[in-house]
Amino acid sequence: MIDLGGAPLDKALIAQRIRPLFSRALAPGSPIYLANHSLGRPPDRAAEDVAQAMQAWSRDMGEAWRPWLDAREKFRAMTARLVGASTPDSIVPKTSAAQGLRAVLNACDERIRVVTTDAEFDSLDFVLRVYRERGRIDLTMVPPRAEALIAALAPRCDLVVLSTVLFRSGEIVAGVDEVIRRAHATGAKVLLDVYHHAGVLPLDLVALNADFAVGGSYKYTRGGPGACWLYVHPRHQGLRTLDTGWFAKEAPFAYARPDPPRFAPGGDAWLESTPPVLAAVQALAGLEFTLDIGVERLRIFHLAQKQRFAALLANHGLRVEGAGTDYGAFLTFVHPRASELATRLKERGVKTDARGEYLRLCADLLNTDDELAAAADALQALV
Repeated sequence: MIDLGGAPLDKALIAQRIRPLFSRALAPGSPIYLANHSLGRPPDRAAEDVAQAMQAWSRDMGEAWRPWLDAREKFRAMTARLVGASTPDSIVPKTSAAQGLRAVLNACDERIRVVTTDAEFDSLDFVLRVYRERGRIDLTMVPPRAEALIAALAPRCDLVVLSTVLFRSGEIVAGVDEVIRRAHATGAKVLLDVYHHAGVLPLDLVALNADFAVGGSYKYTRGGPGACWLYVHPRHQGLRTLDTGWFAKEAPFAYARPDPPRFAPGGDAWLESTPPVLAAVQALAGLEFTLDIGVERLRIFHLAQKQRFAALLANHGLRVEGAGTDYGAFLTFVHPRASELATRLKERGVKTDARGEYLRLCADLLNTDDELAAAADALQALV
């Protein structure tokens, strides 16, 4: 999509080479968009890719499955590169992170004990509470600190579920590698929620030795809803989940029905039924854009941008958290009426959001310094 060589991201390069790729999202009259931590702004090519996939449907009908499935495999391969998976088949496409968690839970034949934190995103939190209510798991919830998670491993734990970056505050959870090591020493597996990590911070799931991970393209890789995934470490690809379907068969298009069922090799055994291929299609342009620029280069730019934005807010007497290297992509302004502030900012042409008392403010490389200054002025006027 874009080849910047080794050039650093600066205002001139962004204006000349990057912003033109987003003409739809940056149409005149668009609000100041500071919810990049929520729904990422898509490249123009995403709409073009979806249009081509739809054209193939109308033109080729059943033959459209060839380019559609090619797109799914590209999605798996690019996601594997993004998160440091060893093979593309370790990435199992899903429509939500919660669907990925359910697949892991449904690979357990007996009631298991799960340890998680009280700071997980609502979707995973809700799934775990429902499984507990149905008697499928025993659930222990602790603060999102490595020492609390490690202490909760005793007397028995089968699965640890935790985010590497917290969705409310953007705080990076320290000591995740030690949690994984200690969990493995007790025989437990670890599932990481990396939704606020992938595309923001360098990530190497193999080096972390994570058993499972969930994430998606909705946010930082600009792929929209439905383009999510489950990472399954190769050592666990022989597990059999009840979340299955005919695409998990050894040879799905042979239409054989061996008994007992025979599964595809590797991570393909975790596939389900007919996949929602357009979700993969719409995610490709954003993934390619992110990989072309490089997560490390994006991180350097965004850290400097966060610090500039925090300084602008501080000049207005507004103290925010999140500017340092121990946070992910966004700043937070803690206020008892954070949700009301988000609504009133929207009325003033500044789009952001709130989670509890945290007003979340996330600029990205498409935001100009003038926009950040205007957003700081708008927030000061409301506080």
